[in-house]
Amino acid sequence: MSIATESPTHAVSLHWPLSDEQFAKLCALNPEMRLEYTSPGDLIIMPPTGMDTGERNASLTAACVIWNRTQGRGVVCDSSSGFILPNGAKRSPDVSWIALERRNALTEEQRRGFPPLCPDFVLELRSSSDRLSDLQDKMQE
Repeated sequence: MSIATESPTHAVSLHWPLSDEQFAKLCALNPEMRLEYTSPGDLIIMPPTGMDTGERNASLTAACVIWNRTQGRGVVCDSSSGFILPNGAKRSPDVSWIALERRNALTEEQRRGFPPLCPDFVLELRSSSDRLSDLQDKMQE
């Protein structure tokens, strides 16, 4: 295990290979932590956001939920929802939208955990503690 980045206001990244099951267990044992996992095996521990960022993120989520209710064609998830991407990364976008057909194709067990899919639409809100390059890498992934 090696620490790539360490700062009280930025995410900490540890190279720590984990299986999907190990990552899920780590998350379950640490529900207060915001964790993500990149395809090369970097565990990202993210600090909580400040109030301003939390307010903007809640507004984005609410706007997406209101839009989705008018469309009725999908589901909106907030930043606490994680997804297993095709490359093996486990990511939690600030706001995500999944078409109903794709959501309904998941098993109940998959919906309770980290579903193996890439959302159809994601929003990432850049807070003052976020590095633009890190967000760009996440969006590219």
